[in-house]
Amino acid sequence: MSDVYLDQRYIGKVDNPEEFVKNVKLDRQKNKLPNTLNISYDKSMDEINIELSKGRARRPLIIVENGESKLTEDLMKQLEKSEVNWDGLVAKGVIEYLDALEEEDAYVALSPEEVTKEHTHLEINPIVILGLTTSLVPYANFVQSSRLNRGSKTQKQAIGMYASNYLLRMDTDVSVLQYPQRPIVRTFMYDITEQEKHPAGQNITIALMSYKGYNMQDAIILNKGSVERGLARSFYFRPYAVEELRYLGGLTDEICVPDKEVKGYKSEKDYKLLEEDGVISPETKVKEEDVLVGKTSPPRFLGELEEFSIAASIRRESSVVVRHGEEGIVDLVIVTENEEGNKLVQVRLRDQRVPEIGDKFASRHGQKGVVGFIADQSDMPFSASGIVPDLIFSPHSVPGRMTISHLIEILAGKVGALSGRYIDGTTFQAEPEQDLRKFLLELGFRENGTERMYNGMTGEEFEAKIFVGNIYYLRLKHMVANKLHARASGRLQLLTRQPIEGRSKGGGLRLGEMEKDCLVAHGASLLLKERFDSDKTVVHVCEECGMLAINDSYRNRKFCQKCGSNVEITAIELSYAFKLLLDEIKALGIYPRLKLKSKY
Repeated sequence: MSDVYLDQRYIGKVDNPEEFVKNVKLDRQKNKLPNTLNISYDKSMDEINIELSKGRARRPLIIVENGESKLTEDLMKQLEKSEVNWDGLVAKGVIEYLDALEEEDAYVALSPEEVTKEHTHLEINPIVILGLTTSLVPYANFVQSSRLNRGSKTQKQAIGMYASNYLLRMDTDVSVLQYPQRPIVRTFMYDITEQEKHPAGQNITIALMSYKGYNMQDAIILNKGSVERGLARSFYFRPYAVEELRYLGGLTDEICVPDKEVKGYKSEKDYKLLEEDGVISPETKVKEEDVLVGKTSPPRFLGELEEFSIAASIRRESSVVVRHGEEGIVDLVIVTENEEGNKLVQVRLRDQRVPEIGDKFASRHGQKGVVGFIADQSDMPFSASGIVPDLIFSPHSVPGRMTISHLIEILAGKVGALSGRYIDGTTFQAEPEQDLRKFLLELGFRENGTERMYNGMTGEEFEAKIFVGNIYYLRLKHMVANKLHARASGRLQLLTRQPIEGRSKGGGLRLGEMEKDCLVAHGASLLLKERFDSDKTVVHVCEECGMLAINDSYRNRKFCQKCGSNVEITAIELSYAFKLLLDEIKALGIYPRLKLKSKY
């Protein structure tokens, strides 16, 4: 007798579990039971699990009976003529949905040719095991699965044409590639998803070789000539919004050029870019801290007595300025109203981004890297036919990661570029590598994709043959201009007296345990003296009781609240965070003593 569970609840027992499961599956195929039902028999536990719960991931498979697929030639013809549809195939018991539990008992064939009498199901198409973005990766069955995951992640971060109406939108933190291209090597999903309506990369010539060590650790080297010709150029857009808010007592903000009487007035020079209405005009070049929209607000705190006083009439300056570390050209200015009917001004900044050292690039195979060097075109290696690569990629990035698909795409891209056609790189049904090699031979190149290349600096021929071809490369949204961060002394947190956090707020750079170890190993340990006293404070300690004493510098008196003034009180340096800890311990009613060793 086997236990039966419905949605993890015990409902009874059956005598012949395997027969029972088989009959339930047949009844489901005959539409006697709902097709959302899944059943499986666990031999080790001797129990049957029936699932009807919501939210399960289920996938469709073609049923195989006695080594024959139920999706026959006749049904295929009916499908082509639209005489039968998907729901019809499910109703006829040709296709069924399995969940993870029932899939344990299934033996699935990848293609109709593989079907044997042991198989229970057939994949509709093996590409359905991949998601939407992953299925855009060409030759994905020649790459390690973790790289494939990264390849699909990088495609989501690629800069391209994200929307055709981008000029009318006020989107936060977006980029638009100036010359997006459709890939030479593509999968059939590009047509289904209409990917070419918003492409996100460029076809470039790439050489696999080392170059003066500048492409170590996944870095890449760009050809300066290619960059100057417009390779991977993009526009970066940043919106700013200002509202005229209303406050209690009929007070409001005002968008205007601030008066000199306003509290916090900058200087005439700071407002020189504003028009009469206090708003900047389009196509004005601005840099950090430039005022975009002038605004004044009522004073922050209004006391009861201040209502009729002079102080209440003094407004404060609250203009919107360009963020720290940013610059650009005013692209669009919109003056409108918000939902409450208050005046709303939106300004969008545009900044042209030319690839520079530190910008991130990636292929569709999870091979990402930052620009390590931009070499003059005259110094770049060139082939016998005069081809100069746009990008040099390190060969050491391939063996450990096993991204063979990256190499095959270079080969396929070369064939596509030379023969003027698109190459189908759909996973499991791509144009075979053997055919690509054959085409290359016919086109007068070596079948393995390598070419004789010459050193651009000396003109000498390289001993090794260099693997060179075309590949679709993506420029990612991670640009060094958005991440560059440095600070001198600046704002502190009120509680800990340590520098505030965050690049946008002009915060400090955290030196952690590992960074400290690096400095020590480097022999620059004295630097830590400077780095680790961001919250240095001087406190006076009573050597008698070990508590913090009082130093009244105005009256030139030092005394301890517990022991009086006839005790030894010493000034010591320590971190303010430690002093704060002592205060918190005291608040718990614990008596922390500081025992000082005499300095003499």
